[in-house]
Amino acid sequence: MSHQERKDMVERDHNVLSLSSQCELLHISRGSLYYQAIGETAENLLIMRRMDELFMLYPFYGSRQLMRHLQREGFKVGRHRVRRLMKLMGLKAIYRRPRTSDPHPKHKTYPYLLRGLTITRANHVWCTDITFIPMRRGFLYLVAIMDWATRHVLSWRLSNSMDTSFCIEALKEAIENYGTPEIFNTDQGSQFTSQAFTGVLQDAGIKISMDGRGRYLDNIFIERLWRSLKYECIYLKDMSDGFVAQREIGDWISFYNHIRPHSSLDGKTPHEVYSKAQGMGNSPSPVKQKQAA
Repeated sequence: MSHQERKDMVERDHNVLSLSSQCELLHISRGSLYYQAIGETAENLLIMRRMDELFMLYPFYGSRQLMRHLQREGFKVGRHRVRRLMKLMGLKAIYRRPRTSDPHPKHKTYPYLLRGLTITRANHVWCTDITFIPMRRGFLYLVAIMDWATRHVLSWRLSNSMDTSFCIEALKEAIENYGTPEIFNTDQGSQFTSQAFTGVLQDAGIKISMDGRGRYLDNIFIERLWRSLKYECIYLKDMSDGFVAQREIGDWISFYNHIRPHSSLDGKTPHEVYSKAQGMGNSPSPVKQKQAA
């Protein structure tokens, strides 16, 4: 049986088996499901790649400013086209909402619990966010969960759609490997305000905190993670397909956790600080083990 035939056997809405379990039984990589051809022209994909680069530099750009900047660089774009692509990519200017989906009108939101809070210990606060990953012939979305105090990336997932399931998978993996934080902070995107996502937090006894709308700095550390990831990995690599993206992002996150020193951590790595706080010694990161499996 070919690899494609085995991929076609995977049922995304199976009542019993998760996608990861089905992939394991069929002996195929979970990452092979992530990439599908996206219905955008090569020209639009080029524009989206440049929009992502510009937004990393100028996160306060709205559709009008992005349009003007692109036009000055020779792109033939109008505001309607830029707005549509921004929505597809999950980009919104910081005075409104940075790089996340809109809140769902029927989802409950929670108050911001971090104002004035001193966060100095591991597992006090975790945070999460979603970012756009440009590919050669399409794009993916990446979610990551980070320990606020140590900057340690606890788990991550790639998806070809901005749904809720890949966010829940990342959350459950982080809890399984690292326990639970006291507080979990998110933005007000529909993925994180959904009952499916908040229900996992509530069942684990975790307090839920959500950024005030338009408050770019409320989740600043994971925003810095995206900037580092894109300039040190995504923009430097040829992300030809989902397999490559899975491997390259996994390698970079392992580098970020284990090798890359942080000035805010007195020159230590996130894994060193987190491991010391948790009494883990220098054991391999569960995030790396997961990607290497």
